[in-house]
Amino acid sequence: MTTTTDLVSYEDALASYDPVMGLEVHVELGTKTKMFCGCSTELGADPNSQTCPTCLGLPGALPVVNATGVESAIKIGLALNCEIAEWCRFARKNYFYPDMPKNFQTSQYDEPIAFNGYLDVQLEDGETFRVEIERAHMEEDTGKSTHVGGATGRIHGASHSLLDYNRAGIPLIEIVTKPIVGAGERAPEVAKAYVRELREVIRALGVSEARMEMGQMRCDVNLSLMPKGSEKFGTRSETKNVNSLRSVERSARFEIMRHAAVLSSGGTIIQETRHFHEDTGSTTSGRVKEEAEDYRYFPEPDLVPVAPSREWVEEIRAALPEMPLARRTRLLAEWGISATDMQAILNAGALDPIVATIEAGADAASARKWWMGELARSANESGKALDELAITPEQVARLTELVSSGDLNDKLARQVIEGVLAGEGTPDEVVDKRGLKVVSDDSALGTAVDEAIAGNPGIADKIRGGKVAAAGALVGAVMKATRGQADAARVKELILEKLGVSEG
Repeated sequence: MTTTTDLVSYEDALASYDPVMGLEVHVELGTKTKMFCGCSTELGADPNSQTCPTCLGLPGALPVVNATGVESAIKIGLALNCEIAEWCRFARKNYFYPDMPKNFQTSQYDEPIAFNGYLDVQLEDGETFRVEIERAHMEEDTGKSTHVGGATGRIHGASHSLLDYNRAGIPLIEIVTKPIVGAGERAPEVAKAYVRELREVIRALGVSEARMEMGQMRCDVNLSLMPKGSEKFGTRSETKNVNSLRSVERSARFEIMRHAAVLSSGGTIIQETRHFHEDTGSTTSGRVKEEAEDYRYFPEPDLVPVAPSREWVEEIRAALPEMPLARRTRLLAEWGISATDMQAILNAGALDPIVATIEAGADAASARKWWMGELARSANESGKALDELAITPEQVARLTELVSSGDLNDKLARQVIEGVLAGEGTPDEVVDKRGLKVVSDDSALGTAVDEAIAGNPGIADKIRGGKVAAAGALVGAVMKATRGQADAARVKELILEKLGVSEG
C-alpha cells in the first residue's frame, strides 16, 4: 500500500499526468421532519428518541415524501442551472450497513429530479471556472455509529459500537458533477472553490445551513489521472466524507501525488474508497468500491413518482434569491473595491456580517473596516469564525454610529468591542460602564491642554515659530492624560488657539 512517503512531487505528477475529478456533495436539508416520515430532525435529542416504524424500516410501515424536501431539491436544481424532471422516481439502494436500519437506502438512481446543469466558480485570482453538474437527486441520510473502547474512534480496536438512528431518514440532496477536466495544476483549487461556491448557493437558498464541521455538508472527492495526451480516464479513487474546504483541496492534492507515484512505478490504481486524515493531510484505504450494479437498484414500490408541474417549477424559479456570484459582482461595484479585496472578505468569512451591518445602518467602508480589522483579529485569536463572535451586525452598526458622531474614537471603539465580546452588554452599555465617551467640550479639555503646553515649553515655542506640525506632540500628551478619550481634532484646535497660531 502507498504510504505518505510513497509520493512524487506535485510538480512531477502534473508534468506527466492530467487530473480528472468528480465531486459528490451531500447536503443535509433543514426541514423540520425527515424525508419519509414525521419524525423531528432537531439536533441534540437523546439517542434513538426521534424514530418511528417508518424510519426504522419496521414491517408494514409506509413512507410518505416530504413536500418541502422536494421543493428544496427543485430550488437547488434551478440554482445550479439544471433541467428539472417532469417525472422521476425513488429507488432502493440495497446494502447492509449497521447504521442503515432498513438495509436499503431510499434514493434516486436513473431518474434524478435535477440534471444537466453547471456552476461557475471564481478562483483566487478572479478567474472563472465552469463546473458541469451531472445530477442532483433526493435521498435519505443514515444513522450514526459510535465506536467505543478504541484509541482512534474507528471500528478497528473498538470493544463495541453504539447506534443512534435519530439521523436515519433526514433529507439529503446529493449533487454530482460531471468529470472535471482541464483544470491542470489548479485542480485542487477548483475543487475547493466549487465546494465553497456550492455552500454559498445552498445558504442563499435557505435550504440548509451547510455547516461542514457539523456534517450538514460533506464532499466525496473522486480523482483519477490520465497520461498527458491521452483522452482515456484512469481508475479513480473516492475519498469519502471530506468535511472542510481546506481538506477538499488537500485530499485532491495528496491523491494526485499518490496516483502518480503508483502509476510511475508501474503499479495499478485500485478503485476504492479512502479516508482523509486531517493531522497528516494523507489518505488511507477504506474498502474496494462497489459498482452501481452491486447495489441492486430497483424502483421503490412504496412511493409514487414525483411529477412537479411546470407551473410550480416556474413559481419556485421566480422566487429564487440573488445568487452569490451575482451578489458579489454587484457589491464589488457598489463598494468600489477590487477583486482582491472581495477575495480577502470571502476568505475571512466576512461578507454576510458586513452586508448585515450595512443593512443595520452602517456605511460600507466602516462595516468593512471593523469586520476585517479588529473583529477579524479577535476571531483569529479565539479560533472562531466571524459569525461565531459574541457580537451582532446591529451592534457593530451602532459602534460605527458612535464613532461617526464623535462619541468614540477608534481607540475607544476597540475597547467597546472588547467589552461586548466579553459579555459586558451592548456598545452603549459598555461605554457607560467603562466611561469611554470622547471628551470634546472645551472646559474639560482646557486644563489638559494648558498642562501639556506648560510641560513642553520647547515644543510650544516651535509651534509659535510656525512649525504647526509640532502640535502633534502636544496632542499626544493630552490624549495620554485623558486616557485616549479626548477629541484629538478639537485638542489640536485648542492648542493652536492658546498659542495664537493659525492652522493655515
